[in-house]
Amino acid sequence: YRHTVWYYFGGMSLFLFGVQVATGILLLLYYRPSAGEAFESVQFIVARVPFGWLIRSIHSWSANLLIFTLFIHMFSVYFLKAYRKPRELTWVTGVFLLFLMMGFGFSGYLLPWNTLAFFATQVGTEVAGALPVVGRFALRFLRGGDQVTGGTLTRFYGMHVAVLPAITTVVLGVHLLLVQKHGMSVPPRTEARGTLPFFPNFLLRDLIGWCLALACLAALAAFLPWELGVKADPFAPAPAGIRPEWYFCWMFQTLKVLPPHILGIEGELIGILGISLAGLFWLLVPFLDRRADGGPRPGMIFALIGWVAVGFISVMTLLTYIPQG
Repeated sequence: YRHTVWYYFGGMSLFLFGVQVATGILLLLYYRPSAGEAFESVQFIVARVPFGWLIRSIHSWSANLLIFTLFIHMFSVYFLKAYRKPRELTWVTGVFLLFLMMGFGFSGYLLPWNTLAFFATQVGTEVAGALPVVGRFALRFLRGGDQVTGGTLTRFYGMHVAVLPAITTVVLGVHLLLVQKHGMSVPPRTEARGTLPFFPNFLLRDLIGWCLALACLAALAAFLPWELGVKADPFAPAPAGIRPEWYFCWMFQTLKVLPPHILGIEGELIGILGISLAGLFWLLVPFLDRRADGGPRPGMIFALIGWVAVGFISVMTLLTYIPQG
């Protein structure tokens, strides 16, 4: 019943995921997942394949917009307390979908096999290698060995086009089923006023949002085509100011600003454990923010936690882009 823009970011995220699937399939027709041919195949797509540059740019931009809309959707659900009973599992599957989309971004970043992607992947996998107990296994599992090589590229390609899509299909199916079963969450103060029919009223509004998203994608792809960069050289020194994609920057900057040792423990290890515990807390929010009868806890503590999370992620991300003197 309440007409608010926050209800449209879930559908927009689904639309952008559809764009990812469609453009990804087209790119697969020409892409070659090997260290010797990956960069050249992307170069061929951009320079020789009709509208190949457009498809690649739309794929890259939609990946970033997808994660951006997912973050907005997640925080809007959080602040509206739309995770309250009986929608706990809807929230859990939604958080898992965000993790999976970030996994898509991490695995797909390496596929063009350019310099920035190569060294960013090296840094990212080193973070996984710093995990206690399982770090060594995680590093070798991601890289397919001790170093980032052509085997890493092949492994990331398999994750990007097979493993992650299979898992995402299941989780997304469950998430959509739960949304259909329980409906959209309505703020408690407006529940008595009734609801807006999904078809055709809400769907038509959703379609307008999808058209706006498509227009935004087309404009970005046409006026700011995604750069290919320079082919990766494993023997070259890492370029200055190397950093991951923007949605990983807050984690990267957090680990960067921590001191080498905190109370005799490596600062990087404490940072990784802290980020992991924060992710676990975020996943379990519906079960932590409720009374014995299933309703949300009174007070503003969880709203404050949400604003602290938004502020922390925003500040750390911005700090990553500030040139260091």
